[in-house]
Amino acid sequence: MAADMPRRIVAEALGTAMLVATVVGSGIMADRLTDDVGLALLGNTLPTGAILVVLITILGPISGAHFNPAVTLVFALRREIDATAALAYVIAQIVGGVAGTLLAHAMFELPVLQISQTVRTGNGQWLAELVAAFGLVFTILAGLRFRSDAIPWLVGLYITAAYWFTASTSFANPAVAIARAVSNTFAGIRPVDLPGFIFAELLGALLAMALAGWLLSEPKSVTQMKAAK
Repeated sequence: MAADMPRRIVAEALGTAMLVATVVGSGIMADRLTDDVGLALLGNTLPTGAILVVLITILGPISGAHFNPAVTLVFALRREIDATAALAYVIAQIVGGVAGTLLAHAMFELPVLQISQTVRTGNGQWLAELVAAFGLVFTILAGLRFRSDAIPWLVGLYITAAYWFTASTSFANPAVAIARAVSNTFAGIRPVDLPGFIFAELLGALLAMALAGWLLSEPKSVTQMKAAK
């Protein structure tokens, strides 16, 4: 896999960039087209879910389509990606995410360099991010266990739903959170609010990994149980 690492890193950076450009760009578009916050959120939600289906389908065969440091951390702890590759993935995801934000600003002729002023903090927001990341990682792991072919749709539909049932609108991704901190638009988050979000996202991912390790394990046969005795 070492010889293929450059392609994998580019796939992670490209995928995260396109994801963030969609999140930020659709947020800007929705905010311009309507003063109704609920309608604007819907205009932000649907493109995000849709692009996830596309990106995971086309880039998954190259890199696994993590696009998320929390997901990469889980796969590293499960020893499905080595530490060096995991670090490279995370760097690519963060760089790609920031590039996606800057691209969205440029497309809508906004100042390219911005710092968000949108306040997103408090116990409810942090709990929401824990739940969002937990659900995302559990969806991925359960999908791998039972329906790996359906993962693009499972993830896209989960994020579409989580936009609406979580108080935080489901960032569920440290790289996306960092990228959104440099956008003072509909999708932004103040940099000072990032640590709480990132901690909650990583904790949610780890809790999902722990539960999935037990709940999704292969059932033991009668022969195996007798042998264990």
